[in-house]
Amino acid sequence: MQIASAGMLVGALVFIGLAFVMHRSQPGSLAIMSYLAIGVAAMLGHRDGIFPPGIQDWRTAVTVSHHLLVSHGLAAQEIRNVVDDARVGIALDCRPVEPASDSEQDEEAARHFDGFRNRWFFDPVFGLGYPEDMMSLYVDKGKVEPEMIIADGDLDEIAAPIDFLGLNYYTTVSVGAGAEETDETEMAPTVDPTPGYTETGWKIDPDGLRRYLEHLSASYSPASILITENGASYSDGPDETGEIDDWRRIDYLRDHIAAVIEARENGVPVDGYFVWSFLDNLEWLDGFSQRFGLVWVDTNTMQRIPKRSFDWYAEVARTGTLPLP
Repeated sequence: MQIASAGMLVGALVFIGLAFVMHRSQPGSLAIMSYLAIGVAAMLGHRDGIFPPGIQDWRTAVTVSHHLLVSHGLAAQEIRNVVDDARVGIALDCRPVEPASDSEQDEEAARHFDGFRNRWFFDPVFGLGYPEDMMSLYVDKGKVEPEMIIADGDLDEIAAPIDFLGLNYYTTVSVGAGAEETDETEMAPTVDPTPGYTETGWKIDPDGLRRYLEHLSASYSPASILITENGASYSDGPDETGEIDDWRRIDYLRDHIAAVIEARENGVPVDGYFVWSFLDNLEWLDGFSQRFGLVWVDTNTMQRIPKRSFDWYAEVARTGTLPLP
């Protein structure tokens, strides 16, 4: 399968920052994105209290999410003011959802989850404002003040034009009635996952990525989409020869890149794919227990050993060809 003929950029992510320099697509043209872990910072940090600052308050979480989105819009405009010919975008995390059954209750639960987890962030970025169904429900349940602090012009700031949408995709979920706002893994994290799952407990669903890319294209018509995060956690370490044969990661990456190529062939303007991540990293609250890297890191000595997936992915990037299984 040819990547080069599809015109896609491939790479690996190393660093997260508020403004992240992606690549030089043309001489003198810099691509920069607002890299905001909005769902993590707003919901896990202010609704659930799992992440810093450890607050558990729905109204605060909604307000924080709004202010983060406004900050993106303001940053996008400022970048354009100071960088000639900049290509500016935002990276958003997603969790595509399907109803647990075809019952009306489960279908409604899935729509609510999509509004809570996805549409609340994607809609305003693309000029649709906050989803009316979610805003009305949040007001009715006291999760947001009727006059939530949306200053005049805020929604216009959030909807500042972007040149590309960055998408962080890892898995899909199935949601039923009663779990409308529960974003949990289907399986418990384990170093010995059931086939079809990674060590984080996330279901492996490459076709879910294709479907969601086609959904985004149809719903929002972005000019360009980059897969800014996609990867799998497997703790394979050095064997007796010092080699790391992380074949499960290779399978994961191959299938997801193939799904991206299929979406592009179906007309979705997806122009790049970036693996999460280049190195095993400090993975939020999981510390070093979850290893996403193409390069293995000894957390005691900081020794770094490229895994088999590193060489495989380097060959994909070098040749523009995706080997079939």
